[in-house]
Amino acid sequence: MWTKNPKTIVVIGNGMVGHRFVEKLIEFDQHRQYRIVTFCEEPRAAYDRVGLTSFFAHRDAEKLMLARIDWYRQHGIALHIGDRAAAIDRRKRLVTSDRGARVSYDYVVLATGSYPFVPPIEGIHKPGVFVYRTIEDLEKIADYAKTAQRCAVIGGGLLGLEAAKAAYDLGLETHVIEFAPRLMPRQIDDAGSQLLVQKIESLGVHVHLNKATKCVVGSPAVERMVFADGDELAVDMIIVSTGIRPRDELARACQLEVGERGGVVVDDRLRTSDENIFAIGEVAAHAGKIYGLVAPGYEMAEIVAANLCGEDRRFAGTDLATKLKLMGVDVASFGRPDAEGPDIQPVIFHDPVGGVYKKLLFASEGKRLIGGILVGDASAFPQLSALADSDAPLAASPAELLGVGSNASPVGAESLDADAVICSCNHVTKRALGAAIESQELTSVKAVQECTRAGTSCGGCLPLVADVLRSALADSGQAVPDHLCEHFAYSRRELFEIAKVHEIRTFDELLESHGSGDGCEVCKPVVASILASLWNECIVDPKHQTLQDTNDRFLANIQRGGLYSVIPRVPGGELTPDKLLALGQVAKRYNLYTKITGGQRIALFGAARHQLPSIWEELIEAGFESGHAYGKAVRTVKSCVGSTWCRYGVQDSVGFAIRIEERYRGIRAPHKIKMAVSGCIRECAEAQSKDVGLIATEQGYNLYVGGNGGARPRHADLLAADLDEETAIRYIDRFLMYYIFTADKLMRTATWLEQLEGGIDYLRSVILEDRLGICEELERRMQHLVDTYQCEWKRVVENPQLRAEFAQFVNTDATEPDVELVYKRGQCRPANDPGSGLVSLEVDAATIDGAEATGESDVSEGEAHDWVSVGAVSDFPRNGGAAVKCGALQVAVYHFASRGEWYACQNVCPHRGAKVLSRGIVGTERGEPKVACPLHKKTYSLRTGKGLSDPSCGVQVFPVRVEGDEVFVRVPTELETSDRLANCGRHAGV
Repeated sequence: MWTKNPKTIVVIGNGMVGHRFVEKLIEFDQHRQYRIVTFCEEPRAAYDRVGLTSFFAHRDAEKLMLARIDWYRQHGIALHIGDRAAAIDRRKRLVTSDRGARVSYDYVVLATGSYPFVPPIEGIHKPGVFVYRTIEDLEKIADYAKTAQRCAVIGGGLLGLEAAKAAYDLGLETHVIEFAPRLMPRQIDDAGSQLLVQKIESLGVHVHLNKATKCVVGSPAVERMVFADGDELAVDMIIVSTGIRPRDELARACQLEVGERGGVVVDDRLRTSDENIFAIGEVAAHAGKIYGLVAPGYEMAEIVAANLCGEDRRFAGTDLATKLKLMGVDVASFGRPDAEGPDIQPVIFHDPVGGVYKKLLFASEGKRLIGGILVGDASAFPQLSALADSDAPLAASPAELLGVGSNASPVGAESLDADAVICSCNHVTKRALGAAIESQELTSVKAVQECTRAGTSCGGCLPLVADVLRSALADSGQAVPDHLCEHFAYSRRELFEIAKVHEIRTFDELLESHGSGDGCEVCKPVVASILASLWNECIVDPKHQTLQDTNDRFLANIQRGGLYSVIPRVPGGELTPDKLLALGQVAKRYNLYTKITGGQRIALFGAARHQLPSIWEELIEAGFESGHAYGKAVRTVKSCVGSTWCRYGVQDSVGFAIRIEERYRGIRAPHKIKMAVSGCIRECAEAQSKDVGLIATEQGYNLYVGGNGGARPRHADLLAADLDEETAIRYIDRFLMYYIFTADKLMRTATWLEQLEGGIDYLRSVILEDRLGICEELERRMQHLVDTYQCEWKRVVENPQLRAEFAQFVNTDATEPDVELVYKRGQCRPANDPGSGLVSLEVDAATIDGAEATGESDVSEGEAHDWVSVGAVSDFPRNGGAAVKCGALQVAVYHFASRGEWYACQNVCPHRGAKVLSRGIVGTERGEPKVACPLHKKTYSLRTGKGLSDPSCGVQVFPVRVEGDEVFVRVPTELETSDRLANCGRHAGV
């Protein structure tokens, strides 16, 4: 709640700068002395205008919102949406709105921004002419573009080139009309402009320089443009982007001082000529200058908020540092790129072949960086911009900073002084970052972003933020290792590169050359996935089989109670009646629960492990193949019916989905991969929520990547537009392999893309422009995976040795049900979870601790035991386990071949009472042999039986000995004890 008699601040304008002021005031106003009222003229609350062009990719205004409406309510903010502040009565201190709201104020903050300037050209207001400023403008442009063919953008500045990109992405023939002799005349010079023009025109966009528009002709809508030199251009759509003008009409009406060229005059504290009214952002004129970028506006907002809460900060002006990707070309300027004088020395690097232009301006004999221009390669922008902002002498030479020559080296955080601005958008210094990292104990870039806002706007500074974080952690001895586990001092990405370069094909070989110990449930599946992604050998081959989680080891998803699901591939969701009947017959024969999945497949639940080969034999005979629903692999490609049946479809989405699914089936990756193809923009296949999504257009397909449903939904990003099928497949090849090359373990593409430095723009440069020079390798490796595909279930069904691995017990052909089934809605399902299956034998703890799994000491005192033969050595997988049946007792027996040891324990996992421990991955933890339950990954010592991940539960262990080729386990002979071990958990319903 507020303090008694809080003061009222009226914020006029709820754009990015107005919203930032509100955020900062809430942050600084610890005593709640201010009540905030804000007027928002647009029909929605503040949104990201910097990212406006991305609206065309997703058409979802919610994705651009800076805060939900609930946020305003939570902080007690009175938000007037769609209501313009119409007048300010300075004498009465009263603001009135178009809808009749009357608010008395103590202070007013003007954040009204600007409006697009439309030059007085004859015919400029005809239908078909648009400005590029709001979401409503973009919606009108998108609607009109459906019937247009040629679009001209008047203005070749920052926003004009953004508008041109939008028109180009909408499939229009696009022309850029610029009055000046170069593009971006305020930011770059003639040489930089020439390179930018070449890059843009290579895309098919036409650039017209030195062109003044005389009039727009058409009746009633736009038909052509006439220029001052007599030339004409036939167009049916025009976007005007010729600059902005401050929205200062309110200030003029209440007689505040305004600048000669517009804008509300403010002092260094951002006060207007009325000490109770402040102006920030594009409406403010400070020292005769209006700032049209968001970063200076954010700084102004923070200064006013801080001063209202007792501080005394000043706005000293700022440079207009800018970094953008315009039409796929990196362009940046910073400092004073147009500085001149006898002390100013330019250093230029120009590579017209490589498409790179860099110009840095130095003073003080090369010891001060004044400003610069970067075209084609702006990767050093954050560091160079920070150096230009700093007064400290340079530690590197101009050639080193330019990144050329034999001494070229990247500029890191260590070369910047403490007051260097790392994030210019949010004015976060290196000192502020270091203080936050230390005081808040931050260990990730994401945590630094959330705490400081650095890198949360344009994202251009993220590499430098990461560098500051690494340096801070290293200085404090808190560097966070990215080791896979205790057995490999490498990240997944590093292990992938090691296996690739050294052509390592087995886990044992990798462990011997680059690891230590025996492996575990963490590293074994990761390495197995890496090897499959590189060499594509069958995962159920003996040398790979026990590395896999149970899903991959037995080629099916494990479900409650240890039963499995059977999900054949249904490419694109297309299924013949005969195949549908075959599925029904199999489900009836094996009493399987049947359900349609979210990926347009039919799933059969409730198969016991030993039933799986017989079930799949029938399905393969019916024409099915493995659907890989069990693997961290490419799974489904969902589709709508597209142009085959739908009256709105513009492409054959089913046919393309089938082609894609059959190309990428079974390819292993760090995590599961889902895809979809929609036949039109109505998006019935939900392609934008998939790892890879394609949406049909009249010209081809828009390709989206990095989407995700589930617990953390993420909208996919547009990678490329209007692709033919061959190009789309080539880009998907590259994207998938680059993801497989570089992602961390168990990382979905959505998280990977969010954490990828440079984000979607960097990814485009790698996949579309071959920035790293690896696209040929990515395509070659993908083609190898495609060419070596084999249906894993067909391999098992046809191989008696592999088929035998699915037997319930290795010492008998007998089978027994492990799960009690109940019936509901005409189908079977497992009974409710039995709860804990913890063995409660009356055994002294010291006795269990002293029992050696490979020795002959008693399991417990006072009980009779027998050595029981349970099979031959060859019956048990190397470095894995299998179940044996000893009367009523199920025992899991493990051959820890890498240690030359054997272990045994109860097969029932005490966590949920499922008889599955024999299917778990074996490994070590600080030298202690262990097994990980395949259901919930709880780990147990195979030497003592104690729970390692959860000490509250443990398992009974049994001695094992080997005589010749025969394996023996010593188990209790007393019927009551054996029954309790066999049935633990069963009393609860299993």
